[in-house]
Amino acid sequence: MPAFRLSLLTRWSALVGTLLAVGIGIALALDHYFPGQPLVVLGICLVCVVPLSVITIRAQLKPMLSLYRALAGTVTSYRDGDFSFSLHWPQDDELRELVAAHNALGEVLREQRLDLVQRELLLDTMVQNTPVAMLLVADAGPIVYANVAARHLLNGGRKLEGHRLDELLGRSKAALREAVVRGGDGLFTIGEGEDEEVFHLARRRFSLNGRRHELLLLRQLTLELRRQEVQTWKKVIRVISHELNNSLAPLASLAHSGAELVRRGQTERLPQILATIEERTRHLEGFIQGYARFAKLPAPRRQAYAWPAFVARLAEQVCFQMADAPPLEPAAFDAAQLEQALLNLLKNAHESGSPPCDVTLDIRRLHDTVRIEVRDRGPGMSDTVLANALVPFYSTKRSGTGLGLALAREIAEAHGGRITLANRDGGGLAVTLLLPASYPADGARPEL
Repeated sequence: MPAFRLSLLTRWSALVGTLLAVGIGIALALDHYFPGQPLVVLGICLVCVVPLSVITIRAQLKPMLSLYRALAGTVTSYRDGDFSFSLHWPQDDELRELVAAHNALGEVLREQRLDLVQRELLLDTMVQNTPVAMLLVADAGPIVYANVAARHLLNGGRKLEGHRLDELLGRSKAALREAVVRGGDGLFTIGEGEDEEVFHLARRRFSLNGRRHELLLLRQLTLELRRQEVQTWKKVIRVISHELNNSLAPLASLAHSGAELVRRGQTERLPQILATIEERTRHLEGFIQGYARFAKLPAPRRQAYAWPAFVARLAEQVCFQMADAPPLEPAAFDAAQLEQALLNLLKNAHESGSPPCDVTLDIRRLHDTVRIEVRDRGPGMSDTVLANALVPFYSTKRSGTGLGLALAREIAEAHGGRITLANRDGGGLAVTLLLPASYPADGARPEL
């Protein structure tokens, strides 16, 4: 900008000097013809010089004023989102540099606008072709945006923008209407039997252009759930077949051996054979009962229970160390179910390869929550195992059923709590149960 001002000052100084020189020349020439009459000379000079000055100044200012108007016009176009204009300045001065910078800015804005348009086109193509039905609803009720999946789901493929969501829901299935009215995220089912369709509804609220909007996402999960169901059944059948074969094959062999010994009259080994048959039979019975408990887990019968008595009863069945004394305040839970969950967790801790003295149980009261943590010093779990450890029938053990952690999770969630798994610093695993500690409504006294 200082260089630009210097250029203008130089240009105008040269112009003023030229005009002064012309005026002085005219005055000297006139003084020869009108000696002693300075007013006449001055008047003639002004009449000659002023029009010439005006014409010269206008000739100098006209292209510059045109350039300034063009700059103002292109800035207005940029503000309106039109970046197609460029300017030209023929003279090699600072204004040419200004025009070149302005044109470079326009080129950058054009490239950015083209990139933005391409991204918007790609995003719109993805949104329109996704199988997830998407609805953007203004707070007042009308639908602002809907993709193809939403149109097919709610309006037979016809346009939804401008319609009110409550009017469309009035013509939709009752399950969909109830799911939207209920609020929050969740699953709902449309149809029955072979025509049953499972959907997941997710919704998010946010502000757009100063107005409250809500985004609804409806995802059909029927095919995915059926695939998962088939895979789960395959895994169940594979695990049960493996366990049955491992038990029935030795039983058949032992029964044949026992029959052969009886035929020969050699009965001294029969007690050992029968004891082995009994042991395998009881193992098979426990295996089947484990599946039955997982499949038919009853609703917990929560009663107030004292922690010292519960821990003492648990210690009679499995070895562990208490990290600290259990809370003195009783808590409300189903003692049989929680005992089963902790037995599974403690046995898993011992089977991890941890030294028995490093298997610890920690029970703490945190306001209205009870945190129960089982810790060991085994090898821990990889990221893949951590992500799948709570899935039913998932097991890394050759003879495992994959039900121990899954059953513990079912019990925790049935109590209104949750379970988490995390590797410990220095090695080992920590399994944490978080349970509500509220008392039953009937105010039952704690069992001692």
